[in-house]
Amino acid sequence: MAINWGELFPGRWSGVIFVSYMALFINQGIIVTWSQSEGDYKYNFVTVVLLTEIVKLIVSIILYCRDNNASLFFHELIKYRKIFLLYMVPSLLYCFYNNLSFVNLAAFDPTTYYLLLQFRVVITGIIFQVVFKKKLSSKQWISLVILTLGCMMKHIDFNLSSSSLLKNFPLNINLFFIFIQTICSCLAGVYNEYLLKGQGADIDIFLQNAFMYIDSSICNIFLLIVQGNFLKVFDDLGPSILFQPKVLLIIINNAAIGIITSFFLKNLNSILKTFASALELVFTAILCWMIFGIPIYMNTILAIAMVSYAVIIYSQNPVQNVSPKIEVKHDKEEVEELIV
Repeated sequence: MAINWGELFPGRWSGVIFVSYMALFINQGIIVTWSQSEGDYKYNFVTVVLLTEIVKLIVSIILYCRDNNASLFFHELIKYRKIFLLYMVPSLLYCFYNNLSFVNLAAFDPTTYYLLLQFRVVITGIIFQVVFKKKLSSKQWISLVILTLGCMMKHIDFNLSSSSLLKNFPLNINLFFIFIQTICSCLAGVYNEYLLKGQGADIDIFLQNAFMYIDSSICNIFLLIVQGNFLKVFDDLGPSILFQPKVLLIIINNAAIGIITSFFLKNLNSILKTFASALELVFTAILCWMIFGIPIYMNTILAIAMVSYAVIIYSQNPVQNVSPKIEVKHDKEEVEELIV
């Protein structure tokens, strides 16, 4: 059966959004690892996440004001205050996700990090069914299972004994952090998509982005207060951040990720987003071999083959959401009940 490209990438810019999203996330793992010094950071990464949210907020407001009056922004902020408050949920989840990414990338190399994150594949499928009340077909579930097995295959060394294999997955706090990050990613991605295509379907996407980034900034400020580092924010803006090209690249790259993710969820869906994340594993492995000298073994080749096959199976029958405007008009009460 031929790949149905029209259903897989329904919009004019869907393919560009998909590739950009994948490339930016690959950059994130590599740049964050590059910015480390002896496996640690010489800067406060919570401050970096906060600055990233502020940059994303500024960009979103500028893009919004390009087609709207600046005074209209505050008017709609009050008008859609309920949506603004609803965005606090994915904002808090993304706050945990973004900060845990620094913690976990200090504990794992980029390839292993993206490998462990792939356990969100099946979780996303289950959440997608519950939230959107859409049952995935057997072919879609088979592709998700193959994708998960392919990602696991990447970490198997056929030259090691079973006891040695267990050492590659030590039961420590970092695995717990990976699990928390995975759950946050799944819930935030699907809930964010639900807001974009549900109650917020008729709201300007840049206004919704602004809602998200205002809430995210509040969450990160609260995290700094909990850390006891809020008063040290301005000290962190000196040589450790603003005069470090690597850190500035992280802020710019992560800001671009936030913007492209909203377009991704608006035009595509969370399941395809998960497959993009799985493909990141393949390209990250290749780039880590080129940049950091991490070797590629037979298990990597098998993982690439399994992931590619899973993508082909999925592309023959991709998940499609109905038109959000039609859904909101005819099922408004159901949408409100599910969100609340």
